[in-house]
Amino acid sequence: MTRSLAELRAVIEDRSAKLGVIGLGYVGLPAACLLADARFDVAGVDLKADRVELINKGISPIEGEEPGLAELIHGAVSAGRLHASTAYEDLAGADVVLICVETPVDADHRPRFAALKAVCAQLGRVLQDGVLVIVESTIAPGTIDAVVRPALEASSGKKAGTGFHIGHCPERVMPGKLLSNMRTVSRVCGGSSPEVAQTMVALYSSYVGGELDAADCLTAELVKTAENAYRDVSIAFANQLALICEQVGGDVWRVRELVNKVPGRSVLLPGGGVGGHCIPKDSWLLAASLGEAADNSLLGVARDVNDGMPDHVAALVNELAPPTDGARVAVLGFSYLENSDDTRNSPSEVLASRLRAMGYEVVIHDPFVETYRGEVDDALTGSDCAVLMVAHSAYRQLDLAAAARVMRHPRLVDARGFFRRPELQAAGFDYRVIGVAPSAGSSAAR
Repeated sequence: MTRSLAELRAVIEDRSAKLGVIGLGYVGLPAACLLADARFDVAGVDLKADRVELINKGISPIEGEEPGLAELIHGAVSAGRLHASTAYEDLAGADVVLICVETPVDADHRPRFAALKAVCAQLGRVLQDGVLVIVESTIAPGTIDAVVRPALEASSGKKAGTGFHIGHCPERVMPGKLLSNMRTVSRVCGGSSPEVAQTMVALYSSYVGGELDAADCLTAELVKTAENAYRDVSIAFANQLALICEQVGGDVWRVRELVNKVPGRSVLLPGGGVGGHCIPKDSWLLAASLGEAADNSLLGVARDVNDGMPDHVAALVNELAPPTDGARVAVLGFSYLENSDDTRNSPSEVLASRLRAMGYEVVIHDPFVETYRGEVDDALTGSDCAVLMVAHSAYRQLDLAAAARVMRHPRLVDARGFFRRPELQAAGFDYRVIGVAPSAGSSAAR
């Protein structure tokens, strides 16, 4: 007999429910640990055997600064509350399963959800009756009804609403603040029925201190894609303003400062591109229902502006240091976010590719990305130009005068407004700051 939602809610509230988490990355792993810390038994599934091995040793596979995560993983594993594997069979006894897999868009900017469909096909084979499946991955509006529900019904032979239940509770996290965000930021619990939504509220209240808003699945899908698209468009405005300031001889940092003194105005920071798993694709997820019209929509235009910023940075490099034979550029920062090891959709990767195509030799440094660790001076030595792409706190310790001495030519493109311009001048750098015309850059006191 299929267990009722009331019975499911009861085992959630007394912590006897068995939980499963599919995808043990930046979202799934901290969620699994927090649930284990709340005294649930959690089975995690991930396709990467090396990641599974580390987790089962109580070691975090996520590097960068993630306060509390390493300790939480060690504690959850040591207590026997968390076990990871690559086998979906380990989810056969789960009462609730969270799906936390990547949901990228294809080259044509359209979502296909290959990973999500594959997960549903595998999960459906082991679903017990009455299980609640919650998708935490960000998805296009309508995906629960158009993709997840039919895929689970086809693979399980069960009917949604009777044989199993569906919900969507999109994550709201940022690398560097994973546990803090999960514990404090409000969540939307979108259920396939009001009763499912309330059951989700009961589950997430075990570790979420923020508000838990019950809703339907479509509302939850719209809310998450809208909030990320809003940020994408806002960043695009800042980047477009920066480009205009360069054209007319202005200083975007001063303009931004003064605009933001007006109540209700909050111009974001411009930069060399927008990366990460979420922002570069969530505007496209929201716009998916527009079809071909998505490309020329406000969301599509914003995407074009942000995607074009690494090319603009490359053009600034070319102005300072034309690609003569052997010209070498040192790119500082490869992750998409400061003090993180997350390299998904890295603007620095795009920049490096553009620079190499222009004829430059490119060397990359990043204190958080294993491939590019080492001494920053080694990357700068003999370089004709440096590019500050990521505002890692470690670069605050950079001795600019010493850096200028080891470079073949002391030139720098600051794509984050990171360095104080008088200090660059004092160190002897020829420089460009994104959003600042050359004349403004030579005279501004920032």
